[in-house]
Amino acid sequence: MIYITGHKPPDLDSVAGAISFANFKNKSEKTNQYKAIIPSKVNQETAYVLKKFNFKIPVLLKNAKGKNLILVDHNEFSQAIDGIEKANIIEILDHHKVNFKYEKPIVFEVKPWGSVCSIIAEKYFQNRIKISKEMAGLILSAILVDTVITKSPTCTPKDIEIIKKLSSLAKIADWKKFGMEIFKVRSSVVNLSSKEIIKSDFKDFDFKAGKFGIGQVETVDLGEIKPLEGKLLLELEKIKKARNYHTMILFITDIIKGGSEFLVASNEQKKIEKALGAELKQGRVYLKGIISRKKQVTPGLSKIFDR
Repeated sequence: MIYITGHKPPDLDSVAGAISFANFKNKSEKTNQYKAIIPSKVNQETAYVLKKFNFKIPVLLKNAKGKNLILVDHNEFSQAIDGIEKANIIEILDHHKVNFKYEKPIVFEVKPWGSVCSIIAEKYFQNRIKISKEMAGLILSAILVDTVITKSPTCTPKDIEIIKKLSSLAKIADWKKFGMEIFKVRSSVVNLSSKEIIKSDFKDFDFKAGKFGIGQVETVDLGEIKPLEGKLLLELEKIKKARNYHTMILFITDIIKGGSEFLVASNEQKKIEKALGAELKQGRVYLKGIISRKKQVTPGLSKIFDR
């Protein structure tokens, strides 16, 4: 058995990527040896989309030691399933920067597109493998979330082309309206603890200065989260100390206005301010035009803390 997994904690693109790539592999190779798994609990918009398109949540695999793996939507071990160091990695499919070292040659494909699901969809089209209405809806949902309904600077013309093809296959007449439907679910924090909000879309990054944890919440209304900022800052500091992070960042993105409120707990605030290009006041700052962790946040941090 070959297990296909996204990063930890999983987001919609990584879960939909694992499911759709396992299906593609099984169909293209006429086998059933590929199986999608999750490395930890899925977030609320992933659960919502899976249910909407009649997919079961993949089986949870807590440790990959001794297992055959394909990684999708990530290539950094700091973001990977537990036991990755002792797993047999046979392939990687990703759309992020490369930070990977391995002892043997493997299939490694990276494209600078807005979503790993865009890469997978293109494989279906190129190989003329039929995409069901349900699978098209699942893949489309992931691309819309990862590209912030095409508003993200990570979105490419190829992503938009694929979104239009998939929306037709999924029988979704207005994909922008559908994207907003998902984001309303994604941004709902009514029943979430501070830790769950931070971890809902969270990634670890290993810079030379130390370990950074960066979470993102995307919302259609910053006002819903504004009253929670004090508690969120306390939780960021708590996690930083408990897990020995150099810096913890949560940025809350308003997808309507196109900007983000940053909450920061760091050992080196002045350097964080330099990386963000703005002064923090009580650990907070709003940055207009910043909505992408991959293209707008981590590159600036890397320049300061990874040299």
